[in-house]
Amino acid sequence: MSVYQVKYNGGLDLSKGERLSDFSFPWLSRECPATSFRAVWNERALAFRFEVEDHDLVLGEAADSGKAALGSDRVELFFASSPDLEKPYYGAEMDPAGRVYDYAATTYRQIDPNWSFSSLIFSGRIHDTGYVVSGQIQLDELRDLNLLVDNQMTTGVYRAEFSHVDEGGIEENWISWIDPGTRKPDFHVPSSFGKFELVEDS
Repeated sequence: MSVYQVKYNGGLDLSKGERLSDFSFPWLSRECPATSFRAVWNERALAFRFEVEDHDLVLGEAADSGKAALGSDRVELFFASSPDLEKPYYGAEMDPAGRVYDYAATTYRQIDPNWSFSSLIFSGRIHDTGYVVSGQIQLDELRDLNLLVDNQMTTGVYRAEFSHVDEGGIEENWISWIDPGTRKPDFHVPSSFGKFELVEDS
């Protein structure tokens, strides 16, 4: 299982976090646009930031913010309470307009869209060549959900990369930290998850 080390930083300075840039299109035979992720932690929270290259931004227009996020370019974090996903796992799919589709789920794709993280805060910033999504989740919530145990978390890190095509259509592609090895695009499988380790910064 791939491991990402989340360094301790008392001020949650994300510039001090390890840069994770090992992302790919698992289901396409071409390089994905630049995508990076950083996270740090302190006694209170896990802080994270995605930096994304995107020259063709798609933003959903649904009135419901969760449905709008699902229709948008977005970044995604999944946290699992068991590596086999037999126990609940939780997703937060966040777009650069500040909208989120978050939920609880059990395998296979039994999703409760009415559930939401109580302590997730985040914001998006759109710029000329892409966007940034930054946020925090309280460690107490992660512990209460049995997601953070002995300073380790089973975590998936993903990106939905949408593009405009002719006649108003949208092409949907999918970027992942880990190649799940599935025939069709699917992040809701154990093989798409890695491990986060919360470590003291040396």
